Amino acid sequence: MKISIIYWSGTGNTEAMANAVADGAKAAGAEVALLPVSAADEGVLKSDAVLFGCPAMGAEQLEESEFEPFFTSIEDGLTGKKVGLFGSYDWGDGEWMRTWQERVQSDGAVMLADGVIANNAPDDQALAACRELGEKAAQS
Repeated sequence: MKISIIYWSGTGNTEAMANAVADGAKAAGAEVALLPVSAADEGVLKSDAVLFGCPAMGAEQLEESEFEPFFTSIEDGLTGKKVGLFGSYDWGDGEWMRTWQERVQSDGAVMLADGVIANNAPDDQALAACRELGEKAAQS
């Protein structure tokens, strides 16, 4: 099982979540590629599952300069792909994650679970949910 985890993090919160997702996947026996979005390319779609991490920005949207352009560029390749989402936020109620999930589902992807969110720095519960997401991806 090969899993790609692609993330963008401005404060380190989403990066901490990405590391927990990777830990869970590795513990379940998966081969993991953990990549900041700046190092990712369409080759991630060759993985058995792809997990994306991005915090809420602006008016509850994905980061616009790096993450959104990358995600848009590979979106057509998500049909039938197992996908998981995670990210942190500082305000609002997680609307960006619900919108992102709907977008991924409309792209034809198979959501592994509801997106994992953390308010600001991920606490122990959020990190555990991230590890569970990684485990679920490895077992899918």
